Amino acid sequence: MRLFVGLGNPGAKYAGNRHNIGFMAVDRIAADHGFAPWRAKFLGQMAEGRLGNEKVVLLKPETYMNRSGDSVQAAVQFYKLTPADLTVFHDELDLAPGKCRLKQGGGHAGHNGLRSIQAHLGPDFERVRLGIGHPGHKDRVSAYVLSDFAKADQDWLDDLMRGISEGAAALAEGDGARFLNAVALRTAPPRNAGREAEQQPAPVRAAEPAPEDGRSALQKLVDRFR
Repeated sequence: MRLFVGLGNPGAKYAGNRHNIGFMAVDRIAADHGFAPWRAKFLGQMAEGRLGNEKVVLLKPETYMNRSGDSVQAAVQFYKLTPADLTVFHDELDLAPGKCRLKQGGGHAGHNGLRSIQAHLGPDFERVRLGIGHPGHKDRVSAYVLSDFAKADQDWLDDLMRGISEGAAALAEGDGARFLNAVALRTAPPRNAGREAEQQPAPVRAAEPAPEDGRSALQKLVDRFR
């Protein structure tokens, strides 16, 4: 069994924020893979379903970002899980918008949601780092992450969510490489993918047989000297 946690802040005010990209990721997985309806539990919203051969619980803590660990710990204890069973989806300032990376363990790099989870469970859980870019100066970070994605971001954001959903079963089964490949096929498709059809050689048409000549030998001789 796996626990997938998306990090964000609850309420319509924050729904479109960059900081809520973790919520967006698990929402997309739930919608695309037929999970049970979201319901209140573990100080958050949870949904149950299957990804491939794995039973998976999706969780969106409603404790606000800096107390995410309260919710995650409650779910981990209820299902008798370990940090090795936990995957956390979160926004990442140090990755370009649309990039996705997997990380096992490590620090929290100042992310309050990760900081809270680590305070409860330690650092040994898997993270899906979802790039949102950096505003350029640390003094602008708070306003940046708590503002909505721009209209110009919607295309890459949709591609990223599609890729995460398409690779979710591989992630649940522990195949990180296949998960990242699914994301990459959406966010960075091969450059020649759109030109392959143009580059295909034109089909060779079979030569058509010459029409049968029904003239007699004498008629052919006469025609030669006309």
